[in-house]
Amino acid sequence: MKRTHLFFFILLSLSVIAAGCTGYESSSPQSVSFKSGMLNDIEEVPAYDGVSSYNVADDGASQSSITRKVITTSSVSIEVKDTTETLDGISDIADEFNGYVSSSSAYTRYGDDDGMYGSITIRVPSSELEKVLDSIGDLGKVTSESTSASDVTEEYIDVNARLSNLEKQEKRLGEILEMSTTVEEILDVEKELVRVRGEIESLTGRLNYLNDRIDLATINVDVSEPRNITHSWGLRDALSDSVRGFIGSVNGIIVFIGVAIPIVIFVSIVGVMLILVKRRVWR
Repeated sequence: MKRTHLFFFILLSLSVIAAGCTGYESSSPQSVSFKSGMLNDIEEVPAYDGVSSYNVADDGASQSSITRKVITTSSVSIEVKDTTETLDGISDIADEFNGYVSSSSAYTRYGDDDGMYGSITIRVPSSELEKVLDSIGDLGKVTSESTSASDVTEEYIDVNARLSNLEKQEKRLGEILEMSTTVEEILDVEKELVRVRGEIESLTGRLNYLNDRIDLATINVDVSEPRNITHSWGLRDALSDSVRGFIGSVNGIIVFIGVAIPIVIFVSIVGVMLILVKRRVWR
């Protein structure tokens, strides 16, 4: 009986000691020690260097599961009867397909009979690109047309992944900031938060830019009026050449006179002086 009581007493003592140790550990203040590497545990996100670490086209499965991100740009040159009217027409086409005009300009060629030319850049939904090009082609005679596509899928995935990682870093740093107990710790965490938030803003801006370029295709249109052709059997060109030749000759004569006059004056003075010297000698 005494041995049984002694066994229970030892067991109870061990339980109290163990509970005390656990209570001490749980009641000890939670402080953040940056020297122990809490901030270093947060994974750094490398900058995108133009070569994504994500392979999006290794096999057919990955190709079918990923929507390609493509930036499309088209260039068109057309001949029209009225440049100003055509530019307005292209602007109306952009509005019709929920796009907008990025830039537009018109110029008059040298000479009253040489007509006008201009250019316009519009942004339209990429899904409507072919329809818009067909509508622009109906405004005049298409002399050239080209379309280029730039695949930015890898960069798009990379930017998204880095942005997600940085947002997790921001959340973790917020938790660490709440646990910080000293001014030095708070300043260190806030400094890191500023850096992370700056990178988040930069990546968000890049992602918005990519989305804009992907969703809206760019179309550059050069518009020109055909030059007027006159049946003058070359008389107009001959007259123009003769006028230019006459003007060139007059310019040459003026230059020659400007150079010759000082020489003539100098030679005349020297000649007069020589004549006077000879007369005195013969006397």
